[in-house]
Amino acid sequence: MKSLAKDTMIYGLSSIIGKFLNYLLVPLYTYVLARTDDYGIVTNLYAWTALLLVILTYGMETGFFRFANREDYDARSVYKTAYLSLLSTSTLFAVVCVLFQAPISVALGYPGHSEFIAMMAVTVAIDAFACIPFAYLRYQKRPLVFAALKLLFVILNIAFNLLFLVVLGKNDVYYVFLSNILATTIQTLCLLPFTMPKGGQFSGGTLREMLRYSLPLLVLGVAGIMNQTLDRILFPYLYTGADAQAQLGIYGACFKVAMVMMMFTQAFRYAYEPFVFAKHKDRHSVEAYADAMKYYIIFSYLILLGVIVYLDIFRYIVASAYWEGLKIVPVVLWTYVFQGIYFNLSFWYKLTDETKWGAYFSLIGLAITLVLQVAGVPRIGYWASCGSSLVCYFVIMLLSYFIGQKKAPIPYDLKRIGGYTALTLGLLVVYYVLRLHTSLNMWIMMGIGTLLIALYLIVMTRQDFPLSGLPVVGKYFKRN
Repeated sequence: MKSLAKDTMIYGLSSIIGKFLNYLLVPLYTYVLARTDDYGIVTNLYAWTALLLVILTYGMETGFFRFANREDYDARSVYKTAYLSLLSTSTLFAVVCVLFQAPISVALGYPGHSEFIAMMAVTVAIDAFACIPFAYLRYQKRPLVFAALKLLFVILNIAFNLLFLVVLGKNDVYYVFLSNILATTIQTLCLLPFTMPKGGQFSGGTLREMLRYSLPLLVLGVAGIMNQTLDRILFPYLYTGADAQAQLGIYGACFKVAMVMMMFTQAFRYAYEPFVFAKHKDRHSVEAYADAMKYYIIFSYLILLGVIVYLDIFRYIVASAYWEGLKIVPVVLWTYVFQGIYFNLSFWYKLTDETKWGAYFSLIGLAITLVLQVAGVPRIGYWASCGSSLVCYFVIMLLSYFIGQKKAPIPYDLKRIGGYTALTLGLLVVYYVLRLHTSLNMWIMMGIGTLLIALYLIVMTRQDFPLSGLPVVGKYFKRN
């Protein structure tokens, strides 16, 4: 747990700082780009790139961790095989998209802007290839190098955006994509010296075994990422109003306000995945997984309470033209909580090599998302988009838990988790009753919300995080 916490803090620091700095791009885009429609274009194309990134990595990241930790495989050969495989497929993808950028741009609804397609295709190809070198850094337990390179991209991306959009006054979407491709290229060039394959041999047999393990994860990954991005991909086609791109821009911008929860989930994932595969050899592994789940949920609820209570401050991340969509933020936060729990639960089928179950769950989730969006977006707009994601992750979270407990039972502390859930819901009910049925001003409500968060922290420190256990300062607190 100490090792996991240390790595999570390092990964989390880079993720939180990086995402916070990227937060600065949201107000930059919403204040500088000419129209809400422009941010709708950014939202739509980045949703496509997220989907393509999953396809182009075809589950090899998890496959690498699985085979590199097996005693009957040489870790260096596993890495070299995955490295060359992704290099080949990513290069092929980039070349095809550049050659056929014009018809692709017409198919996506951006005729006359084929340069958007070419730049984003090259960017996602580079990102897909870099996935395995970054995974290798995690396998080697080099979180500081990983964090530094991730932050390098963020800093470069912000710098290029500021140069083009502010200094040079280019308030055009083209320069958003140009900044991205420049930052991605420089980051990858800096990554390669740390991760060039040394030793080992490319093995066709190893590649076949890795693909046999990873391809079900590709189905899982595609369905999973579509559960996350399908709302932004389909919205322009489903929304019946004339302002589809503008509404998508509002939805995409307000979605970003809830990203603090996603930062924590991502930081936990970076540390947790290699931890799980390494810990699998330990006879105490199931207890470790149960503890990790409990701690994840406790901190997720704390973040959820914080964002909801201080939403009147967080709203300034986006321009006032986008504030009409802020009511979706609590829904998005709960979606991220369920998504993180589902990720924690997913390791039972990865460790038992029954990855087909992950594909089943993701396909069920995709069906739920698709049906609810097709039925709801034409009627209630982006409320159907965020609501479909919430229902999707809640259902597949429950399915993964109940089936996982039959296949590979883990003694989760349901009593303690249920207690924190009830406490969180109770505090939220108190907060919303006061907010909706009184005339208290914003600052008084934030003060009341702060007291509610303090109550949560008191319960948390008394039950699971005694102050005496804190590093450095813990010695000043009497052990309970």
